[in-house]
Parts: sequence; structure tokens; C-alpha cells
Amino acid sequence: MQRWLLFVLIFAVSVVGLSMGATLPLVALRQHEAGAGSLAIGVLSALPAVGMILAAVLVNRLCRRFSGRQLYLLCFVLCLLGTLALLPAQPPQLLLVGARLLLGLGMGVLVILGESWVNELCSEQRRGQVVAFYAACFTGCQLGGPAMISLFGASSSWPVLLVVVANLLALALVWHSLPADWSESAEEAPRRFSLVGFLRVAPALCLGVLFFAFFDAVVLSLFPVYASSHGYAVGVAALMASVILLGDMLFQVPLGWLSDRLDRRILHLACGVLTLALGLALPWLIDQRELLWPALMLLGAAAGGIYTLALVLIGQHFRGPELVTANACVGMLWGVGSLLGPLLSGALMGIGPQGLPLALCLAVSLFVVAAFGALPLARRALS
Repeated sequence: MQRWLLFVLIFAVSVVGLSMGATLPLVALRQHEAGAGSLAIGVLSALPAVGMILAAVLVNRLCRRFSGRQLYLLCFVLCLLGTLALLPAQPPQLLLVGARLLLGLGMGVLVILGESWVNELCSEQRRGQVVAFYAACFTGCQLGGPAMISLFGASSSWPVLLVVVANLLALALVWHSLPADWSESAEEAPRRFSLVGFLRVAPALCLGVLFFAFFDAVVLSLFPVYASSHGYAVGVAALMASVILLGDMLFQVPLGWLSDRLDRRILHLACGVLTLALGLALPWLIDQRELLWPALMLLGAAAGGIYTLALVLIGQHFRGPELVTANACVGMLWGVGSLLGPLLSGALMGIGPQGLPLALCLAVSLFVVAAFGALPLARRALS
């Protein structure tokens, strides 16, 4: 039963990844082809993040009122509605705004609850590998989005139709497989911290999640725009986003295996340092076509490791209602990062051609400083 529940949760988050991975670049590229500016594209790309922030605020109340099965069914209905609105190549702006908000709300609740329940279901000895596999499936389906756009084109309805079918399959699987009364059993137990209080309890983990959400939204929505502005065809530029996410997917399980055997905090910091180094080199790498593709894959692996190891460390230190609250904070930070990423990167891209790498470096630098401060040796030296 436990393995089957893990399968259902992993399949559900994979569909969320596909929905996010397809719709973010699809909307951005359609707006770009219609002549919208980078800042306008950034604002529209940030709307799902607003829905995710709302999900983080509401999730504890929703858990008290509904079962896990009911919440999953409701959220996949919201995702379906948010995706169907994209069938026209240029839907009315008001409809597009509402659809992006609905999709963000549905995906946000699914991600928060999925991360909590997967961490509850796995053992400490294999936590790194299970959580990494969960994150790898999410990312693997995310990269399918840009790949579909590269194959069919941004104006085609096929990427949207495939995402609709995936959401219908997830809806059917949840309806058939999740127990009717399945929920967070310890929801009413006392907590040591609130949603906002978790920021003080684990600042390095919070900044790790914030950075990766920032990175993920920028890669999906604006990296194709950045690459196309440096002379790459739109299809090739969209494929670059898939290569970054492919690196994330392929290296998460090996990183999870390492995290079950090495100091997780040191590994967390190493991923941040490597991401910063690659971000600093990106303005040079973008013109080095032979080196760019492996560098993009490595960038995805290192940045994805920051997020995966944050989830592993959260599962290591928190249980029950505190785990749900911690993951609600993760959801809120994901929304904030997804909101800030396109807005800040879009604004900086409007100022200069290397605005996107600059935005990524600024964001990951904050995490590196916090992760270094979280090491026991650094804490003793600074105290």
C-alpha cells in the first residue's frame, strides 16, 4: 500500500511538472512572438506564482476541512481549467490572467502536500534517494514541456492537448487509488513555528528553495528569450531549457544517494558554489556553442541539487504538522521565487543583454552565504 501511494504521489507531481514545464515557456514565447516586451512577459509568467503563494497560505485550513483525496481531485480540476484556457493561441488577456492564477493555485497545493506525504512515507535510510527520485520525476516531466514546444511550435495546440490528457489521467488515478479518508493525521498537533516562523528556523533551506524557484521560473519562461536574443532559433532556444532541466533530472538520484552517505549540508553548499560559478561564466558560455550544452546540463544538476537537498534536510528534521507547515513555507517561497524570477530577470534583461545571468548570480549568492553560515564549523567560528 505504501509503495502504491508513493507511486500515485510521484505520478501526480510528474503531471504538475509537465503542466508547469509546458505552459510557462508556451505563454512566454507566444507573447514574445506577439511583440510583448520582456517585462510584460515577466509579469504574465509570474502569475502562477501568485496562485502558489495563495496555496501556501490556505493549505493548512484546507487540510483541516478536506481529505487528501478531495484536495487532489479539486486541484487537478483547477489545473485542467487553467490549461484548457490556453488552447487558443492568443486568448483574451483577462481569461489568460485568471487561467494562470488558477493553475498556480492548483499546482501549489499539490506540490506542498506531495512533498509532505512523500517525506512521511519514506524511511530515514533512503530519504535522500526517494526524495531525489520524486524531484527527478517532477523535473523530468518539466523538461517535456519545452521539448514539446520545440517539436510542435509555440502556436500549436498539441502541447496544450497533451497536458490536458495528462491531467485527466492523474484525475482518474487519484479518483481510483487514493483512500477516501487519507489526510495528514497529525494536523491538530502543536507546532513550534508558524508559516513565517520557519524562515527564522531554517534560513539556508528557505533561501535554497527560494533560489531554485527563481531559477526554475527564469529557465522556463525567459531563458528561451535570452538565448534567442543571442542569435539562436526559437526551437533551439526552447531546447536549451530542456537541456538544463535534463541535467537536473539525471543527477538528482545520484545526489540523493550521496546525501544518504555524506554530510548533507556540505553537499548543499557545494551545489550552490558550482551554480554560482556557472552563472558567472554564462555570458561567455553563450557564445561557445561546443561548451554551452554540457555547461547547461551541469547548471541544471547543481541548481536542482540545491532544491532536492533542501527537501531532504526538511524531511530529516521535521515531522507531522511541522512538516506540513515547513512544506507550506516551501510552497510560499516557491511562489515568491517564481514571482521574483521573471520580474527581476525581465527588468534586468531590458537594461542589458546579460541581465538574466546577473539575476541568477545575485539570487544564488544569497543562498551560498546562508548555506555557509549553516555549517557547524562556520557557526562556531562566528559565535
